[in-house]
Amino acid sequence: MFDSFPGAVSERMDRSTYHADFRRVQESGIRHLNKLERGQNFKERGFSSWEAFAAGEWDRALSLVEEKRDAYARQFREAARRNILRRRLRVVELPVTPYVQWELFVLRLRVELGDNIKVLDARKISDIEKHRPVPEVVILGDAAMYEVLYDDDGNASGANRFSDRSLIRETSAGFDALYERGDDFHDFFDREIAPLPPPAIAC
Repeated sequence: MFDSFPGAVSERMDRSTYHADFRRVQESGIRHLNKLERGQNFKERGFSSWEAFAAGEWDRALSLVEEKRDAYARQFREAARRNILRRRLRVVELPVTPYVQWELFVLRLRVELGDNIKVLDARKISDIEKHRPVPEVVILGDAAMYEVLYDDDGNASGANRFSDRSLIRETSAGFDALYERGDDFHDFFDREIAPLPPPAIAC
């Protein structure tokens, strides 16, 4: 699974170029958008909820998640208008990092608004990750695939763009297989996240 990915040819894009290309391809008539998220620590500067989380203001961070409701709702309405099926698989290592604990509250809002998100315990894919983690990718139909990149501090820095359709099909098949293994979002959240105390933040 994902065997061809490490040696595949890609085009490096900075963050603004990636976002522009992503929007263009998303509007080109694709029918599905799949996101595989693997990292356990990121920084989301400019997102007020994350800023509060990073400052150790847990209750405020959770209340500020609601600021994204209208933006997410518009995003999903636009996807529905374009007949794009969106799916996300969030791989989670246990015990969860403070970032993932916070992020799953954000994803809970997305699920409430109609996003199709599953959570996969990383221990279930230890056989697949013997040599390397599964890739951090966004797949737009069979038109384009992006390996999302981050700097050493966890900030989004751009993406590697892949256009080889056989590679995209192979990676999509891997995503589908892992998505089938994933837990229902609410089941995972209620079992692993809801009982946790506020995290100790060291950002």
